[in-house]
Amino acid sequence: MNNHPIGIFDSGVGGTSIWKEINALLPKENTIYLADSKNAPYGNKSEEQIVQYSIKNTELLLEKGCKLVVVACNTATTNAISHLRRNYGIPFIGIEPAIKPAALKSQSKTVGVLATKGTLTSNLFHSTSENHGNGIKIVEQVGTGLVPLIEGANVDSSETKVLLEKYMKPMLDEGMDHLVLGCTHYPYLIPVLKELLPEHVEIIDSGQAVARQTKAVLEQNGLRNSSHKIGKHHFYSNSDISTLKSFLGNVGIGMEISYLDF
Repeated sequence: MNNHPIGIFDSGVGGTSIWKEINALLPKENTIYLADSKNAPYGNKSEEQIVQYSIKNTELLLEKGCKLVVVACNTATTNAISHLRRNYGIPFIGIEPAIKPAALKSQSKTVGVLATKGTLTSNLFHSTSENHGNGIKIVEQVGTGLVPLIEGANVDSSETKVLLEKYMKPMLDEGMDHLVLGCTHYPYLIPVLKELLPEHVEIIDSGQAVARQTKAVLEQNGLRNSSHKIGKHHFYSNSDISTLKSFLGNVGIGMEISYLDF
């Protein structure tokens, strides 16, 4: 199965931020990416709905021969990955807010977490906060409305900036010096956030850590692609593919973007 693709899914285009890190670290791996934009955002859905979407996406990736699945969605990870691991016989990589590195590095002992409601209310998020947030004040903020704006390619809009200013204020008032991005859509907001935040506030996302974990799990399971060729990548969206194209930039050789009703 070494030359089989890595499967990646998200509630839309946000997980492409994870795909870019995986592709940079593992350029010879083939990938298949599912953008479930039709059902975005997952963050305001019930746990049962999120599990069902995650099952649907996983089974489509398995049909396409994927050897490993990256759940490139914080909400799907925190609500559904334990179910997926129990029911499917392949490795799964999940995405959790990077509270641990933020807590270790924080000088003010105050860390902000910007995430969806589905992530912040999950059992996995609370256990992560308890395990790594000892002695740290964690200021949680639900990023209501941000995912639809990103899905609509409105990252630089005035509406996005107004929302981010509103969401950053209580965190800054509490003295945060690290901001954890708890949704894979949110790294696309980093340029805007850097304009709004003081220079001393460090922004942390999980992309590079997820890529390193993907590499480690492939090696542990003997699944690294032994080919010397650069990998091929197929992206599927069940909504307008122009949004996906805009986030991927120049589509290179070996990359295909298609509409698929799933």
